Amino acid sequence: MNGAPTVSAIMPVYNGRGYMAESLPPLIDLVASGRLLEVIVVDDGSTDGSGGWAAERGARVLQSAGRVGPGAARNQAAREARGDVVLFVDADVVVHPDVVDHLSAAFGSEDVVAVFGSYDDAPPHPSFASQYMNLRHHHVHHEAAGEASTFWAGCGAVRREAFLACGGYDAQRFDRPSVEDIELGLRLRQAGGRIRLVPEMQGTHLKQWTTWGVIHTDVTCRAIPWSRMLMSDPGAELDLNAGGAEQGKAILAGLFVLSLPLALLGGAWPLVGATLFLAAILANRGLFSLFRRRRGWLFAAGALAFHQLYYLYSGLVFVACWLEHRLGRAPEPKVRGGAG
Repeated sequence: MNGAPTVSAIMPVYNGRGYMAESLPPLIDLVASGRLLEVIVVDDGSTDGSGGWAAERGARVLQSAGRVGPGAARNQAAREARGDVVLFVDADVVVHPDVVDHLSAAFGSEDVVAVFGSYDDAPPHPSFASQYMNLRHHHVHHEAAGEASTFWAGCGAVRREAFLACGGYDAQRFDRPSVEDIELGLRLRQAGGRIRLVPEMQGTHLKQWTTWGVIHTDVTCRAIPWSRMLMSDPGAELDLNAGGAEQGKAILAGLFVLSLPLALLGGAWPLVGATLFLAAILANRGLFSLFRRRRGWLFAAGALAFHQLYYLYSGLVFVACWLEHRLGRAPEPKVRGGAG
């Protein structure tokens, strides 16, 4: 491929007109400036007029065959895209103006088949859950910058030829938002391609999270299908939230939580609990520092405590899936929940 690749942006949407009022214009501006070839919006059965609204603003709009899920919608658009590269952007993500510059630089190496970025550190919704979830994502992706073994479709790009060659997203296995992008990344790597995580390639995540939404998504749309997928493919490489360092932090979190009821016994147990919490701060000092810089000391303490709960329930899910696999009772992952 000579020169910078041409890029088609692809945005699946289901009743996302409110989000697109902020997320679509920056992409249309990139077309006007010549950095994007086109913007393709796939209306996945919306009832709020999302498709018509996007068409009026200059997007090329495709209609899915009913509500088929984002994986199938992205596949449909990729087949019809004209660019050398397909850039996937979620409808609730506002890309930064330099996003194409970063992905084009990464694709300067011919063996790089996919590139993905990160949410920025300025989520607009002020709720605790929204701030925690987006800052956690930002930190994890920045810590893992460089070579990756997975993929992320919130703001990620793939060479169209490589995407089609590997069959695109597995829309039969994942018919709702889940780990379909992670599974795609594993197949791209197994086919011999390189994937780069470029944290400077950023977007602002508009989604409003609730605490229950965070837990439900982490468990049903992330931890369970991801764990089952790893059990079925023991050779899969682990990074991002499942890397070795994260596994160690999960064990530390479990010990801390176990120490809490023991603190009621008095004696040295309260000191043990305090020591374990300090150890958790040290183990997660980069994340704690980000929480503190963005939201202050009180938020940082609360968010880090909640983060230990995240490690606990994610670790328990992994153990349950391991037992399920050892007993031969693991079903094929079939996702019905929603994720953001």
